[in-house]
Amino acid sequence: MVVTDSSDSGTILRVRGPLEFRCQLDSTDALLMHKVISRTFATLHSQVKSESCVLTVCESPVIIWPNKGVYVTPEEITPNTLCEDIHQWIQTDEQESAGKRSSKKKSKKSSAASVINLSLMMEATKTGPLSAPILRRTLQKSHFLSTTLPMDCVVRITCSDTIKDAFECLMEALTHQLCEMEKVTLQHIKGTTLLVPEPLHFLLPEPKGLVTVVYPTGVPDSQLETHRKELHQQFELQGDWPYFRRANAFHFPNELYKDGYLRNPHMVLTHPTLDNGKVYLVQGIYSYHHYMQDHVDDNGWGCAYRSLQTICSWFQQQGYVERAVPTHREIQKALVDVGDKQGSFVGSRQWIGSIEVQAVLNQLLEVTSKIMFVSQGSELASKGRELANHFLTEGTPIMIGGGVLAHTILGVAWSETTGQIRYLILDPHYTGAENLQVITDKGWCGWKGPDFWDQTAYYNLCLPQRPKVI
Repeated sequence: MVVTDSSDSGTILRVRGPLEFRCQLDSTDALLMHKVISRTFATLHSQVKSESCVLTVCESPVIIWPNKGVYVTPEEITPNTLCEDIHQWIQTDEQESAGKRSSKKKSKKSSAASVINLSLMMEATKTGPLSAPILRRTLQKSHFLSTTLPMDCVVRITCSDTIKDAFECLMEALTHQLCEMEKVTLQHIKGTTLLVPEPLHFLLPEPKGLVTVVYPTGVPDSQLETHRKELHQQFELQGDWPYFRRANAFHFPNELYKDGYLRNPHMVLTHPTLDNGKVYLVQGIYSYHHYMQDHVDDNGWGCAYRSLQTICSWFQQQGYVERAVPTHREIQKALVDVGDKQGSFVGSRQWIGSIEVQAVLNQLLEVTSKIMFVSQGSELASKGRELANHFLTEGTPIMIGGGVLAHTILGVAWSETTGQIRYLILDPHYTGAENLQVITDKGWCGWKGPDFWDQTAYYNLCLPQRPKVI
């Protein structure tokens, strides 16, 4: 059920497009139904392998007929052209408005592969002699099944791959995905109802790389645990991390998140250099929650709420929980429900601290947390080993509260030999727009030294513990 490539650099070719699945069932006998469905998939295989199959490069004039000897237009491009050179034909929004073709490749971060998006199409025009239509009337009861298969295939290419080589791999991926969709369709058909197969991509630890899995739409993750265990065994993955839950699907670098929150702003930062030091970071994806978001004016009192929301987003986006990130009011109500606060607390502008964060995580997410008590800020410099071990084993964001301030710790740089330490801080006190450059340049997400903490104030740290599930 998987297509994989272990390369971690270069360009991703991603082809998406609909294939229309239509078949007529004259019987509800399971064996006969399976035969008809398989014949329909065989027809779709023939379409994908036919000369009518066309791949168009999005935002460009490039059109490729992969089964016509990899015929390409414009004529400047040949099957032996390097696939990387397609970038120069892809137009940005600004270039499109000016009616110009780019003369340079699109800019991209070195840490993330660039993506060439393609659309899967079929030529509608038929060549050859046309015959007169024949009408035939048949009276019988039958079931007509119709759905759209959302094809979505990826392959990684290197700078030395030609268009011919790359698109041969892409066509293999398309035909393989059809086989996987057929398996899922036959396994999960309910009476005469088809569950549409849904391809999802997952980025596994190196050297495994990007993997595609086909799931049945509408079947929740809770009912796919057996299949996920099989995938874990197949790829020799640890059994306590939800690699293949839908929430962990790979987010392509050229796609925007619809909710407007920034993800993982720390990824653009340069790590500090310490003598014999190592960097230990949050594992996975989180959203940056801070003052004044969601039309809530919590400036001056909501920093711990925002840090808690960042933590909740981590558990949601790793697939551990399905519930949305709680609002301030939902956080307050949870504390009332557990008996920590009086009913008048709901709707108030009262602060919360690490102990309350621990209680809310347990009440709303069923997540347990450890509390680290530090009698004064100067002691935090000696907590390198504990913090490093947390990010190594749990990988969750840490909420730290002291006095009237709360922050989120996303990682530490620590030297076991010298004791030097730096903290990666995500600051919930930011009140501006979701501008990554401002947030990182101004230090709202950045590396801080031991003097960042009030040396005489006490601090409590809430260290959420990751559920050991897949």
